[in-house]
Amino acid sequence: MAPRLPGRATAEGTRRYAERLAARTAPGHFRELAGGLALSTLGIGTYLGPEDGATDVLYQDAVTRALELGVNVVDTAVNYRHQRSERAIRAALAAAAARGLVRREELVVATKGGFIPFDGAVPRDARAWFTATYLEPGIVAPGDVAAGIHCMTPRYLADQIERSRANLGLETLDVYYVHNPETQLGEVARPEFLARLRAAFEALEGAVRDGRIGVYGTATWNGYRRDPGAPDHLSLAELVAAARDVAGGDDHHFRVIQLPYNLAMPEALTRPTQRVGEEVVSTLEAARRLGVYVMASASMYQGQLSRGLPPLVGEVLAGLDTDAQRALQFVRSTPGIGTALVGMKSVAHVEENAAVARRPPVAWGEFQRLFSAADP
Repeated sequence: MAPRLPGRATAEGTRRYAERLAARTAPGHFRELAGGLALSTLGIGTYLGPEDGATDVLYQDAVTRALELGVNVVDTAVNYRHQRSERAIRAALAAAAARGLVRREELVVATKGGFIPFDGAVPRDARAWFTATYLEPGIVAPGDVAAGIHCMTPRYLADQIERSRANLGLETLDVYYVHNPETQLGEVARPEFLARLRAAFEALEGAVRDGRIGVYGTATWNGYRRDPGAPDHLSLAELVAAARDVAGGDDHHFRVIQLPYNLAMPEALTRPTQRVGEEVVSTLEAARRLGVYVMASASMYQGQLSRGLPPLVGEVLAGLDTDAQRALQFVRSTPGIGTALVGMKSVAHVEENAAVARRPPVAWGEFQRLFSAADP
């Protein structure tokens, strides 16, 4: 296997990237993460697609083109396409670095661990494979797995971090998420769940100290959008408090969350689900108060918002050519959203979507027309 790219995203490197791409992007296209990192308001995701070589090549080309057009955020997970998405990114980043397109310190690469990934393809005997890969080496104990698919023990996360570092060919993973931890709440009582998550955070703080990851957080689907009384609700304030506790203060590294947000799923902005102090506020407002950067997944709702949007959307999100672009502009214009992630495995889609970066985000006074029009 090729040597890993050394280093990690830095404030100086990501600012240099933003300055170099200034001619291709509008003001407001880059936002700041903890430590001064400059992140593009668009990020490329790598979730969908069959587990085959043709799709690997498509993702390699798409990532390369995205880097050329002002997208310096790459999002993946160890289980995406049975580890093949991470490996396709490795090939793209290594080639881009070799030809001088980008430097390692200019890029923010995020991945996730929690769901148990196969290795390249579904094995013929999944149970025997799991036993040989995880149980017999002691990486996972029988009681560690929830819902038959999810684990977040320190030993397991350490193993997954190493797999992702090797797959991606990176010395340091810039952002590492515990992937959908609310999955465990279906069969684990909340006190036990919080104890498991606290242990995970302790392990991740250790990974930060060791230089294996930069910052960490949680990538969720339902957790932050659910009402506080829901069985799978996650309290952002509670998780940040746990991170502060294990780190011994505000120098913790729980700095990023990922959750779905789009025109069809606006709950992160519109629904008060998070208690911060004496108030119940939206997830985006809670993240702002707690100093947490937000990445939006499903920005186009897996393509369902790429066509047929109401005329008002085009009026408010003006200056764009396609509904796909308008859907992305909605997400990146939302106060509190740092980066809008969108899965892209076609160079043509990268070019269409990256054109949004040439427009500044829509100002709040105009943006809120989308919601006032929906009021009775």
